[in-house]
Amino acid sequence: MLTHPTFDRLAAMGLHGMAKAFAELAERQDADTLTHGEWLALLLEREASYRHDRRLAARLRYAHLRHMAAPEDVDWRAVRGLDRTLFAALLTGAWIDAADTVILTGPTGVGKSWLGCALGYQACRDNRSTLYARVPKLFADLALAHVDGRYPRLMRALGGVKLLILDDWGLAPLGPQQRQDLMEILEERYGRGATLITSQVPVDHWHDVIGDPTYADAILDRLVHNAHRIALTGESLRRTKRQRAAA
Repeated sequence: MLTHPTFDRLAAMGLHGMAKAFAELAERQDADTLTHGEWLALLLEREASYRHDRRLAARLRYAHLRHMAAPEDVDWRAVRGLDRTLFAALLTGAWIDAADTVILTGPTGVGKSWLGCALGYQACRDNRSTLYARVPKLFADLALAHVDGRYPRLMRALGGVKLLILDDWGLAPLGPQQRQDLMEILEERYGRGATLITSQVPVDHWHDVIGDPTYADAILDRLVHNAHRIALTGESLRRTKRQRAAA
């Protein structure tokens, strides 16, 4: 370990990326050939990279994404009707800043959750707060939160992030409390945060999933109006991979 006043001062100031870079540069044989400007540029670059990596790690821990899905790993060979231009536009995050909605629908196994998490991963990269939740578990957590007093805190968390990912929406019809909870979440986020929803159920059947006509109209008005839609098709990618492996 390098012992040097500059190294110690950088570490004491919390500039850990610069401290590590300083130690590495000091051990390089060509260190004396670098100008002061080059030293400073390298130290600053390493500190910026270090802070970005720490920030990304923190965002990802908080997001609890189901898949660590990097956008560059999207399988474009799969035949599932994924619009590459639209997906690339969504990766810029402009829709998140505009507090819009993205709806990913399609049969099981076509990669809805993975693609949703890829958009969430990119949001974390861009330093946008993100939170992932499977809808069935979310409703169970909300039901418990009503009882143990965590409901306000949980609602603040759901309402406060820039991007909320609701995965596996519509697997079962909503009950009265679930309708009310969903309405509260959307009302809290409307115009303030973006929402991404994945579902096996086509959008034109969501009214039936929600049940109560009054709630359904209000919820769908907030979710579907001006939403960016991706309707995937095709066979399950998991089944296709198993068949390839067995071949």
